[in-house]
Amino acid sequence: MAKRKLLREIAEEVYGPEKAARFWKRIDIIGDIAVIRKPFDVDVEELKPLAEALLRRLPYVKSIWAASSPVEGEYRLRSYTHLAGEKRSWTLYREHGCVFKIDITRVYISPRLSYEHQRIARLVKPGETVINMYAGAGLFSIIMARHSKPARVYSIDINLDAYRMMVENVKLNRVEGIVVPILGDAARIVEERLRGVADRVLMPLPELALQHLPHALHGLRGSGWIHVYLHVFAGKGEDPKRKAVDLLSSRLEELGARYRVEHARVVRTVGPRKSQVVVDVYVEA
Repeated sequence: MAKRKLLREIAEEVYGPEKAARFWKRIDIIGDIAVIRKPFDVDVEELKPLAEALLRRLPYVKSIWAASSPVEGEYRLRSYTHLAGEKRSWTLYREHGCVFKIDITRVYISPRLSYEHQRIARLVKPGETVINMYAGAGLFSIIMARHSKPARVYSIDINLDAYRMMVENVKLNRVEGIVVPILGDAARIVEERLRGVADRVLMPLPELALQHLPHALHGLRGSGWIHVYLHVFAGKGEDPKRKAVDLLSSRLEELGARYRVEHARVVRTVGPRKSQVVVDVYVEA
Protein backbone atom coordinates (compact mmCIF):
# COMPACT_ATOMS: atom_id res chain seq x y z
CA MET A 1 0.00 0.00 0.00
CA ALA A 2 2.80 2.42 0.86
CA LYS A 3 4.54 1.63 -2.43
CA ARG A 4 1.37 2.35 -4.44
CA LYS A 5 0.93 5.65 -2.59
CA LEU A 6 4.49 6.66 -3.41
CA LEU A 7 4.01 5.76 -7.09
CA ARG A 8 0.91 7.95 -7.16
CA GLU A 9 2.80 10.85 -5.58
CA ILE A 10 5.59 10.56 -8.16
CA ALA A 11 3.14 10.48 -11.06
CA GLU A 12 1.25 13.49 -9.67
CA GLU A 13 4.48 15.47 -9.46
CA VAL A 14 5.18 14.73 -13.13
CA TYR A 15 1.70 15.00 -14.67
CA GLY A 16 -0.52 16.68 -12.09
CA PRO A 17 -3.28 15.07 -10.01
CA GLU A 18 -5.88 14.73 -12.76
CA LYS A 19 -3.66 13.07 -15.36
CA ALA A 20 -1.55 10.99 -12.94
CA ALA A 21 -4.13 8.22 -12.47
CA ARG A 22 -3.59 7.16 -16.08
CA PHE A 23 0.02 6.31 -15.27
CA TRP A 24 0.74 5.32 -11.68
CA LYS A 25 -1.69 2.39 -11.72
CA ARG A 26 0.20 1.03 -14.73
CA ILE A 27 3.60 0.80 -13.00
CA ASP A 28 4.92 -2.61 -11.94
CA ILE A 29 8.13 -3.13 -9.95
CA ILE A 30 9.87 -6.38 -10.89
CA GLY A 31 13.06 -6.81 -8.88
CA ASP A 32 15.10 -3.66 -9.58
CA ILE A 33 13.23 -2.95 -12.84
CA ALA A 34 10.18 -0.70 -13.17
CA VAL A 35 7.79 -1.37 -16.05
CA ILE A 36 5.28 1.24 -17.19
CA ARG A 37 2.47 -0.29 -19.25
CA LYS A 38 1.98 2.40 -21.88
CA PRO A 39 -1.60 3.63 -22.46
CA PHE A 40 -2.46 2.99 -26.13
CA ASP A 41 -2.98 6.69 -26.89
CA VAL A 42 0.25 7.93 -25.28
CA ASP A 43 3.61 8.27 -27.04
CA VAL A 44 6.59 6.53 -25.42
CA GLU A 45 8.39 9.89 -25.15
CA GLU A 46 5.70 11.10 -22.78
CA LEU A 47 6.75 8.40 -20.29
CA LYS A 48 10.39 9.49 -20.04
CA PRO A 49 9.85 12.26 -17.42
CA LEU A 50 8.05 9.70 -15.24
CA ALA A 51 10.89 7.21 -15.76
CA GLU A 52 13.50 9.77 -14.67
CA ALA A 53 11.41 10.67 -11.61
CA LEU A 54 11.12 7.00 -10.64
CA LEU A 55 14.90 6.64 -10.83
CA ARG A 56 15.39 9.66 -8.57
CA ARG A 57 12.78 8.70 -5.98
CA LEU A 58 13.19 4.92 -5.87
CA PRO A 59 16.84 4.07 -5.10
CA TYR A 60 16.22 0.33 -5.44
CA VAL A 61 15.06 0.75 -9.06
CA LYS A 62 17.93 0.68 -11.58
CA SER A 63 16.20 0.31 -14.94
CA ILE A 64 12.93 1.62 -16.40
CA TRP A 65 11.10 0.13 -19.38
CA ALA A 66 7.86 0.87 -21.22
CA ALA A 67 5.67 -2.10 -22.10
CA SER A 68 4.55 -0.75 -25.45
CA SER A 69 2.29 -3.55 -26.70
CA PRO A 70 -0.37 -5.88 -25.33
CA VAL A 71 0.57 -9.41 -24.29
CA GLU A 72 0.50 -11.34 -27.55
CA GLY A 73 1.82 -14.32 -29.49
CA GLU A 74 2.39 -17.96 -28.61
CA TYR A 75 4.78 -17.02 -25.80
CA ARG A 76 2.56 -14.23 -24.38
CA LEU A 77 5.21 -11.52 -24.60
CA ARG A 78 5.10 -7.73 -24.82
CA SER A 79 7.24 -5.31 -26.81
CA TYR A 80 9.45 -3.18 -24.56
CA THR A 81 11.17 0.18 -24.98
CA HIS A 82 14.00 1.22 -22.66
CA LEU A 83 13.28 4.56 -20.98
CA ALA A 84 15.94 5.27 -18.34
CA GLY A 85 18.66 3.79 -16.15
CA GLU A 86 20.60 0.65 -16.99
CA LYS A 87 19.68 -0.91 -20.32
CA ARG A 88 19.20 -4.31 -18.72
CA SER A 89 16.13 -6.52 -18.88
CA TRP A 90 17.37 -9.26 -16.47
CA THR A 91 16.59 -8.99 -12.79
CA LEU A 92 16.16 -11.02 -9.61
CA TYR A 93 12.54 -10.92 -8.52
CA ARG A 94 11.50 -12.04 -5.03
CA GLU A 95 8.08 -13.25 -4.04
CA HIS A 96 6.82 -15.24 -1.03
CA GLY A 97 10.32 -16.14 0.11
CA CYS A 98 11.41 -17.38 -3.32
CA VAL A 99 13.81 -15.76 -5.80
CA PHE A 100 13.43 -15.81 -9.58
CA LYS A 101 15.86 -14.84 -12.30
CA ILE A 102 13.72 -13.14 -14.94
CA ASP A 103 14.21 -11.45 -18.30
CA ILE A 104 11.09 -9.31 -18.74
CA THR A 105 11.50 -9.29 -22.54
CA ARG A 106 11.63 -13.09 -22.86
CA VAL A 107 9.01 -14.42 -20.43
CA TYR A 108 5.62 -13.26 -19.23
CA ILE A 109 5.56 -12.11 -15.61
CA SER A 110 3.13 -10.03 -13.58
CA PRO A 111 3.56 -9.08 -9.90
CA ARG A 112 -0.22 -8.64 -9.89
CA LEU A 113 -0.49 -12.43 -9.72
CA SER A 114 1.37 -12.54 -6.39
CA TYR A 115 -1.75 -13.21 -4.30
CA GLU A 116 -2.88 -15.91 -6.71
CA HIS A 117 0.51 -17.64 -6.52
CA GLN A 118 0.14 -17.84 -2.75
CA ARG A 119 -3.55 -18.82 -2.84
CA ILE A 120 -2.94 -21.81 -5.09
CA ALA A 121 0.07 -22.90 -3.00
CA ARG A 122 -2.10 -22.95 0.11
CA LEU A 123 -4.64 -25.22 -1.60
CA VAL A 124 -2.07 -27.89 -2.47
CA LYS A 125 -2.17 -30.84 -0.06
CA PRO A 126 0.87 -32.84 1.12
CA GLY A 127 1.77 -35.62 -1.29
CA GLU A 128 -0.16 -34.24 -4.25
CA THR A 129 1.06 -34.45 -7.82
CA VAL A 130 0.42 -31.24 -9.76
CA ILE A 131 0.58 -30.41 -13.47
CA ASN A 132 1.21 -26.76 -14.31
CA MET A 133 0.38 -26.60 -18.01
CA TYR A 134 1.81 -23.13 -18.72
CA ALA A 135 4.55 -22.55 -16.18
CA GLY A 136 6.60 -19.67 -17.62
CA ALA A 137 9.66 -19.08 -15.44
CA GLY A 138 8.18 -21.32 -12.74
CA LEU A 139 6.58 -18.95 -10.22
CA PHE A 140 3.38 -20.90 -9.48
CA SER A 141 5.29 -24.20 -9.43
CA ILE A 142 8.20 -23.12 -7.25
CA ILE A 143 6.10 -21.21 -4.73
CA MET A 144 3.84 -24.22 -4.21
CA ALA A 145 6.90 -26.50 -3.93
CA ARG A 146 8.44 -24.26 -1.26
CA HIS A 147 5.31 -23.59 0.79
CA SER A 148 3.33 -26.84 0.45
CA LYS A 149 4.48 -30.43 0.36
CA PRO A 150 3.60 -31.74 -3.09
CA ALA A 151 5.23 -34.96 -4.20
CA ARG A 152 5.85 -33.63 -7.71
CA VAL A 153 5.03 -30.56 -9.80
CA TYR A 154 5.29 -31.15 -13.56
CA SER A 155 6.02 -27.68 -14.87
CA ILE A 156 5.52 -27.28 -18.64
CA ASP A 157 6.24 -24.41 -21.00
CA ILE A 158 6.69 -24.16 -24.76
CA ASN A 159 8.98 -21.09 -24.63
CA LEU A 160 12.63 -22.19 -24.62
CA ASP A 161 13.77 -19.01 -22.84
CA ALA A 162 11.10 -19.45 -20.16
CA TYR A 163 12.09 -23.11 -19.76
CA ARG A 164 15.76 -22.18 -19.28
CA MET A 165 14.82 -19.58 -16.65
CA MET A 166 12.61 -22.14 -14.93
CA VAL A 167 15.44 -24.69 -14.78
CA GLU A 168 17.70 -22.06 -13.20
CA ASN A 169 14.99 -20.92 -10.79
CA VAL A 170 14.35 -24.48 -9.66
CA LYS A 171 18.03 -24.70 -8.70
CA LEU A 172 18.05 -21.24 -7.07
CA ASN A 173 15.16 -22.28 -4.82
CA ARG A 174 16.45 -25.81 -4.16
CA VAL A 175 13.32 -27.63 -5.30
CA GLU A 176 15.02 -29.94 -7.82
CA GLY A 177 13.46 -33.01 -6.24
CA ILE A 178 9.94 -31.64 -6.54
CA VAL A 179 9.55 -29.36 -9.58
CA VAL A 180 10.15 -31.10 -12.92
CA PRO A 181 10.65 -28.56 -15.77
CA ILE A 182 9.41 -29.80 -19.15
CA LEU A 183 9.88 -28.04 -22.48
CA GLY A 184 7.08 -28.45 -24.99
CA ASP A 185 3.44 -28.00 -25.90
CA ALA A 186 1.37 -28.68 -22.78
CA ALA A 187 -1.43 -30.53 -24.58
CA ARG A 188 1.01 -32.91 -26.27
CA ILE A 189 3.13 -33.42 -23.16
CA VAL A 190 0.09 -34.35 -21.06
CA GLU A 191 -1.22 -36.80 -23.67
CA GLU A 192 2.15 -38.46 -24.28
CA ARG A 193 3.70 -38.46 -20.80
CA LEU A 194 1.34 -37.35 -18.03
CA ARG A 195 -2.05 -39.02 -18.51
CA GLY A 196 -3.64 -40.00 -15.22
CA VAL A 197 -0.86 -38.76 -12.94
CA ALA A 198 -2.20 -35.58 -11.29
CA ASP A 199 -4.33 -34.70 -8.31
CA ARG A 200 -4.44 -31.07 -9.44
CA VAL A 201 -3.99 -29.28 -12.79
CA LEU A 202 -3.22 -25.58 -13.14
CA MET A 203 -4.24 -23.75 -16.35
CA PRO A 204 -3.03 -20.13 -15.99
CA LEU A 205 -3.23 -19.27 -19.72
CA PRO A 206 -6.69 -17.83 -20.48
CA GLU A 207 -6.21 -17.89 -24.24
CA LEU A 208 -5.89 -21.70 -24.32
CA ALA A 209 -7.68 -22.89 -21.19
CA LEU A 210 -11.01 -23.93 -22.71
CA GLN A 211 -9.34 -25.40 -25.81
CA HIS A 212 -6.93 -27.49 -23.72
CA LEU A 213 -9.48 -28.53 -21.09
CA PRO A 214 -9.79 -32.11 -22.47
CA HIS A 215 -6.05 -32.58 -21.91
CA ALA A 216 -6.29 -31.26 -18.35
CA LEU A 217 -9.03 -33.82 -17.69
CA HIS A 218 -6.80 -36.57 -19.10
CA GLY A 219 -4.00 -35.47 -16.77
CA LEU A 220 -6.11 -36.12 -13.69
CA ARG A 221 -5.83 -39.35 -11.75
CA GLY A 222 -9.58 -39.94 -11.84
CA SER A 223 -10.95 -37.27 -9.51
CA GLY A 224 -9.09 -34.04 -8.89
CA TRP A 225 -8.89 -30.27 -9.05
CA ILE A 226 -8.51 -28.00 -12.07
CA HIS A 227 -7.83 -24.27 -11.70
CA VAL A 228 -8.94 -22.56 -14.91
CA TYR A 229 -8.05 -18.94 -15.70
CA LEU A 230 -10.26 -17.14 -18.23
CA HIS A 231 -10.56 -13.68 -19.74
CA VAL A 232 -14.17 -12.51 -19.57
CA PHE A 233 -15.95 -9.48 -21.00
CA ALA A 234 -18.73 -8.30 -18.70
CA GLY A 235 -21.18 -5.60 -19.72
CA LYS A 236 -22.83 -3.17 -17.37
CA GLY A 237 -24.57 -5.09 -14.59
CA GLU A 238 -22.99 -8.42 -15.57
CA ASP A 239 -20.95 -10.47 -13.10
CA PRO A 240 -17.62 -11.59 -14.63
CA LYS A 241 -17.40 -14.49 -12.15
CA ARG A 242 -20.82 -15.77 -13.23
CA LYS A 243 -19.87 -15.49 -16.88
CA ALA A 244 -16.62 -17.39 -16.30
CA VAL A 245 -18.41 -20.17 -14.41
CA ASP A 246 -21.00 -20.43 -17.19
CA LEU A 247 -18.30 -20.65 -19.88
CA LEU A 248 -16.39 -23.35 -18.01
CA SER A 249 -19.52 -25.30 -17.08
CA SER A 250 -20.69 -25.35 -20.69
CA ARG A 251 -17.33 -26.71 -21.82
CA LEU A 252 -17.18 -29.35 -19.07
CA GLU A 253 -20.69 -30.54 -19.89
CA GLU A 254 -19.78 -30.71 -23.57
CA LEU A 255 -16.89 -32.99 -22.56
CA GLY A 256 -19.13 -35.17 -20.40
CA ALA A 257 -17.33 -34.37 -17.14
CA ARG A 258 -18.88 -34.73 -13.71
CA TYR A 259 -17.82 -31.71 -11.67
CA ARG A 260 -18.63 -29.14 -9.04
CA VAL A 261 -17.54 -25.52 -9.04
CA GLU A 262 -16.03 -24.69 -5.66
CA HIS A 263 -14.81 -21.11 -6.07
CA ALA A 264 -14.47 -18.25 -8.53
CA ARG A 265 -12.71 -14.92 -8.10
CA VAL A 266 -11.71 -11.95 -10.20
CA VAL A 267 -7.92 -11.98 -10.29
CA ARG A 268 -7.50 -8.57 -11.93
CA THR A 269 -8.82 -6.22 -14.58
CA VAL A 270 -7.04 -6.62 -17.92
CA GLY A 271 -8.94 -4.11 -20.07
CA PRO A 272 -12.14 -2.09 -20.38
CA ARG A 273 -14.86 -4.37 -18.98
CA LYS A 274 -12.45 -7.30 -19.36
CA SER A 275 -11.44 -9.33 -16.29
CA GLN A 276 -9.21 -12.28 -15.60
CA VAL A 277 -11.20 -14.76 -13.54
CA VAL A 278 -10.06 -18.02 -11.96
CA VAL A 279 -12.50 -20.86 -11.41
CA ASP A 280 -11.60 -23.74 -9.07
CA VAL A 281 -13.46 -26.86 -10.11
CA TYR A 282 -13.41 -30.39 -8.66
CA VAL A 283 -13.83 -33.12 -11.27
CA GLU A 284 -15.24 -36.45 -10.17
CA ALA A 285 -14.16 -39.77 -11.65
